[in-house]
Parts: sequence; structure tokens; C-alpha cells
Amino acid sequence: MNGRSGVITLFLVTPLLGCTKNLDHQQDTSTPVANAAESLQVSVNDWPWWRGPRRDGKSAAQHVPQVWSETKNVAWKTPVPGRGHSTPSIWGDRVFLTTADEEKETQSLLCFARSSGKPLWQKVLHQNNFDKKHNKNSYASPTVACDGKRVYTSFINDAALQATATDLDGKILWKARVGDFDSEHGYASSPILYGPVVILLADSLNGSFVTAINRRDGKAVWTTPRADGPVHANYSSPIVGDVAGRPQLLVAGSTRVDSYDPQTGKQLWFVTDVAQVVANTMTFEGDFAYASGGYPEKFILGIRADGEGDVTDTHVVWQETKSITYVPSPIAHEGRLYLVNDQGIGTCLDSKTGDLIWRERIGGNFTASPVLINDYLYCSDESGKTTILKTGDKFEVVTSNSLDNGIFATPVICGGQIFVRTHDHLYCIAES
Repeated sequence: MNGRSGVITLFLVTPLLGCTKNLDHQQDTSTPVANAAESLQVSVNDWPWWRGPRRDGKSAAQHVPQVWSETKNVAWKTPVPGRGHSTPSIWGDRVFLTTADEEKETQSLLCFARSSGKPLWQKVLHQNNFDKKHNKNSYASPTVACDGKRVYTSFINDAALQATATDLDGKILWKARVGDFDSEHGYASSPILYGPVVILLADSLNGSFVTAINRRDGKAVWTTPRADGPVHANYSSPIVGDVAGRPQLLVAGSTRVDSYDPQTGKQLWFVTDVAQVVANTMTFEGDFAYASGGYPEKFILGIRADGEGDVTDTHVVWQETKSITYVPSPIAHEGRLYLVNDQGIGTCLDSKTGDLIWRERIGGNFTASPVLINDYLYCSDESGKTTILKTGDKFEVVTSNSLDNGIFATPVICGGQIFVRTHDHLYCIAES
């Protein structure tokens, strides 16, 4: 982080825009044409993609409210049409969301003014051809990613994974049919940005893959096939982090935990015999990667991420099977791993050993992931209540705050503001 400019710079070494392909996830067959150091510069006042600027669910230190209600510390509240579970993405003076109208069968990108919540524009990206989904899922669950020039969305529609880029005013720049998608319960995986590419995961019932497409035109740069789950599809989002001294693309689910080189799609390492279905995002800290899932198998793993190939028997440092989180994503922070599971149980583990530090009931059912700021965890449940926990070796509830209607989308915290999407409204929480 550059404190003088208030900018987080993600330095990433990525291939130039020649098309490469890896057709076997056990063996790299791709050869980048050239390498170039690139960076994505993100203001600490923004939250442009899933899990935030640093991709770990942590917000930069700042002053934000710890107390709010429908009548206290609400800077603005605006209706959101349709239904969706995507998290707000914030860039500059704009807030982006996706939504779906199930009666009209439309999937749309929405833009609001950050200062007032005023709707600025709505762009229908797909109409008709909805695929089947679970009742608890939505047709607009993936969070969009923004690089300051374009907004990138991913939906399944017409039995395919579809990606779109618009400019900040909603003009469609390109649309790409990324690949076939055989839906079991819909789609939930968010796109992530890495240098000049958008990385997308398609873990469906058949023909699963992970791919990188060019941010400028949507054309494929590399594609790596993935193993299908023996019975079920998978719903996790991939994440890129600097782990164990190298950039790694981390994915859990389909009975495996996988690490890929985000430049080429080459398999770095993998762990087998874990959950078929994971609906959260892995996290990382230092030399470790952490995964939690799922269904029907249940596990939390602490994995030393410096291995190569099959590391199932050599690099899984610890494993836990109690109070696993299926949908909400974990957070690693200062030697501890924090989890809030779907049934409202909060757990803190020693991130190096897996030893239990505390496990307590928070209450409620959870779909949204916790967000960390200033050593506090903001945890929003499905009823609309957000419980704030103090991090550390003792379970400590600071306060709880409630909004009308439920919360399935993960709140975001940036620029002294908290953006919360309920079932039918978007809130901006800030000091009065």
C-alpha cells in the first residue's frame, strides 16, 4: 500500500496477449509469448471486486460506524429492482450491482451514484434462456469486477457461461460465450482480474474448466480443464494471491483443492479426496492457503502452499471437520483463521496448527461472508442483522445492528462507508 497516494498496487507478472492453452490440468502445454510486469492500481477508498482490493476480505484501516439502524447512520437507501446476491463493487463515484428479473427473464448490470444512491443506469445483458438453479441461489450471484475502465460480469445463460464488458456508462464493449455450462443449481463464481485478463471458473456437471480471457476483447488466453465432481457441480469463486513467494490461483471443490499459475493455467499443486461442493472462496496468508467445504464431505484445511504436484500426503499441515463453513468465506489474519459458518457458529483457529482458540454461537443463518476492518469482523446474517466481533484470542461481541429485510450479499467497507445489499434495497452506512 502506498500511504501517500492512498493506492493499493497489485504487481502482477502476466503474459502478453498471445493465446495460450493448457489442455491437461496435470501437465502444462502452454508457452507465454512474452512476460510483462503489469499492475492494477486501486484506491483504498474503493472495493472493485469480490473479497476487496487485497482479495482477502480485509478493508484498509479507516473510521466507519459500528452502530446503525434504519434511522441511524444511514447516508442513503435506494431500491434495487429484481433479485441478486452479488456484492456491491465500488469504483470512484459509482456503485455496480447485478440483478435478475425472474418474470421477464432478464439479467442486468446496475449503476448507482456513490454520493446519493441515485440510479444512474441499467443495462440488460441477457434475456430469456434461463437455466435451472437452486431456490436459494439467484440468477445474479457473481460479483462484478471493475478496473476503472471496464466492468466485467459473468452469468450463465442459454446453457453457457457468458462474460460481458461494459464501460463505466453501461455501453457494451464486448460479449463472449466462454464455454458450455451444464447447470445443477445455477452459478455463483465471481470473475477476478489478473493483469490483462479476466479469470473465470466453470465447475458444472460436465466439462468443467477454468479460463483466462483478454480484458480488451474477451478472447481466450488460456483454458485448463478441471475434473467434474462425481455427482454434484461446484460453486466456489477462484482467488489470486501471493502465497509462499509466488502468485497462485486458488480453487476449492470438485473433490480437490487446486493451485494454478495464473499466467498460464498450469497446475502447481493439488490436494485430493476433499469436498465435492464448495460455495465459498479460499483465503491465504504467508506460506499457507486455507480451504473450507462443503457437501457432502466436510473439512477445513491448512495447506503449506510451496509444493508441486500431488501434495495430499505432504503439505496438508492440519485438518478440522467441526463447524466448517460452506457458503461464507473464511478470513486469515495475524496468525488466526476466522470462520462464520452457515448455521451461525463463529470459530477462531490457530492458522499454523489448526488448534481451536474459540468457538461460539453468533446466531442466525449466514450466507454473506465476514469482512474485516480495524481488527473487527463485520458478520451479516440472513435476517439482516450484522454482528461485530473483536478479533483475538477471546470471543467478544462488540455490538449488533439490524436492517429491514434479509442480507445474502456480503457487505463491503471502503472510504469510511459500508455498503449493504438487502433483498430489495442498497444501503450506504456512514457517520451522520
